[in-house]
Amino acid sequence: MSQPDSPVTREQAEDAVRTLLRWAGDDPTREGLLDTPKRVVKAYSDWFSGYSEDAEGFLRRTFEEVEGYDEMIILRDIAFESHCEHHMAPIIGRAHVGYLPTNKVVGISKLARVVEAFARRFQVQEKLTAQIAHCIDDVLKPRGVGVVIEAAHECMTTRGVHKRGVSMVTSQMLGSFRDDPSTRNEFLAFIDLRGRR
Repeated sequence: MSQPDSPVTREQAEDAVRTLLRWAGDDPTREGLLDTPKRVVKAYSDWFSGYSEDAEGFLRRTFEEVEGYDEMIILRDIAFESHCEHHMAPIIGRAHVGYLPTNKVVGISKLARVVEAFARRFQVQEKLTAQIAHCIDDVLKPRGVGVVIEAAHECMTTRGVHKRGVSMVTSQMLGSFRDDPSTRNEFLAFIDLRGRR
């Protein structure tokens, strides 16, 4: 998994893992750690596959034969895993995505793919929320978009303040979701964060 502007070989990535293992105080040549660099690099290829995905491309195939449907479309509880760009620790959460279509809709699995494409990159939750909303808005040109993300941050639960059971909630409202309180309230009622904990 190398980027065009920073060509790092698999061997260099594995050597970096060995360096971190030594820095942590262990011996990367011992039996239990011998294959760890390969496993870590393979895991990174999965965890950060979003860098090689075209999030906007997922939304380009749309459907117009919807009998004039123009009400809100919401996909709730899209589970995702991401990684904090500050500590490289996991962020585990759920995204809720809604939009008001104009004359076209997109397959619902494509909304989940957009979430995944951005989540599988180093992130901060605020940026992730905005990226998803702006991608949908830019490609589908709907009357409005709403994205709410709730997530637990392992950089806060496993280090630092060590606070478990804490979740962070972020939202990005565009178009009518921002300008019309009734649209925003309808979206928030549908996703019902408090009622489904």
